[in-house]
Amino acid sequence: MQINLRVLAGPYKDRVFVFNQHDTFLIGRTNDAHLCLPDDRFFSRHHCLIEIQPPQCFLRDLGSTNGTFVNGRRVAETFLKHGDQIQGGETILLVEVSSRAPADTDPIASHNSQPAVVMVECMKCGRREEAQASAPDERFTFLCEECREEQKRTPQPVPGYLMIKVLGQGGMGCVMLARDQKTGKPVAVKTLLPECAVSEKAMRRFRREIDVAAALKHPNIVAFLDHGTHNGVVYLVTEFVAGSDSAQLADAHGGQLPCRETVSIISQALDALSYAHSRGYIHRDIKDQNILVTGSAPNFIAKLTDFGLAKSFVQSGMSGVTMAGESAGTISYMPPEQIRNFRDVRPQSDIYAVGMTAYSLLTGELALNLERKSSIAETIKAIFEQPTVPLRQRAPHLPATLCEIVDRALLKDPAQRWQSAAAMRTALMHAA
Repeated sequence: MQINLRVLAGPYKDRVFVFNQHDTFLIGRTNDAHLCLPDDRFFSRHHCLIEIQPPQCFLRDLGSTNGTFVNGRRVAETFLKHGDQIQGGETILLVEVSSRAPADTDPIASHNSQPAVVMVECMKCGRREEAQASAPDERFTFLCEECREEQKRTPQPVPGYLMIKVLGQGGMGCVMLARDQKTGKPVAVKTLLPECAVSEKAMRRFRREIDVAAALKHPNIVAFLDHGTHNGVVYLVTEFVAGSDSAQLADAHGGQLPCRETVSIISQALDALSYAHSRGYIHRDIKDQNILVTGSAPNFIAKLTDFGLAKSFVQSGMSGVTMAGESAGTISYMPPEQIRNFRDVRPQSDIYAVGMTAYSLLTGELALNLERKSSIAETIKAIFEQPTVPLRQRAPHLPATLCEIVDRALLKDPAQRWQSAAAMRTALMHAA
């Protein structure tokens, strides 16, 4: 599947932007926009952001002054379909959805090959819905919205594991405490529920990526033990970490963790990242909730969970369009470059997220000057345009050196951040 954004009018007339995998596309006057329109005063600096996950396409206006128009109607956010026209100022873009294979990205011919519309059936209740496919005979895994929510509340059993209780629910599915019937050991079972119809090819790709991530073995990374598919639902089995995540731990301390405990937890997370980065892995989804903590102070053991899962879930197409479902809280941990260009994420992007996590654990707040109920558009605009609030400003009681270390991790320019997890960890250990 492929999506083209064809420029019909404006400075970029006749240019075609071609997408055959998950990506983002920023429009505005800023130099780092993918469609940079510095001389068109209609546009704001960061005007709107389009997320592409063929065959889906989602547009979000970023609080622009003059608005973003789709088919002549001003919109704050909307899913885009084949034939839609996006307009701002003199610029008009046409959305084209094509079934052309990714290997063939001829931008001139691609708009002549529209995707097939097929009927998919919910594997739980049998409800039928339309989906776009590369070919009429393409096969899909599909859960309707009602059954997906029901599966999160009351997940189905997984062969070989005795389910004990639900530990938590998230965008990808739910996590259960279970007992391995062969070994008798407690484990965590995560079921992954596709947000949209997913092709068999995409499912195979997702399982291959999980196989690769499972090779990461480190004392501060939650270990993968098993994975498979049962009744069409993908499940992952990991070690069970008795304790809580670092966000829950902070809540139990009144919303903030003492400096010593925070440094210990963040240093261990950085040790895990240093190991993973040296092997070419980027986490992409570091936040308080993805650091599990066991033991008691001051001897906490911290473990990063969901390593590589965010990328695999998104790139396989299982997540659908993430900006349509993510919360502003999740996005607020992301650095500007990750929102601007999902595919081009480096180790420094993880370091930014670690800095935001440390800031949150130390202060109970994020380093962005946002209201608690800020929208996703407001959050993205703040990430692009606002300087982060210096840690010392929010927590004047903390050592100046520690504040400087965290603040450096949160710089907008990746080249000015800590260039490795090991370097930031070393600095933290000296500061402690």
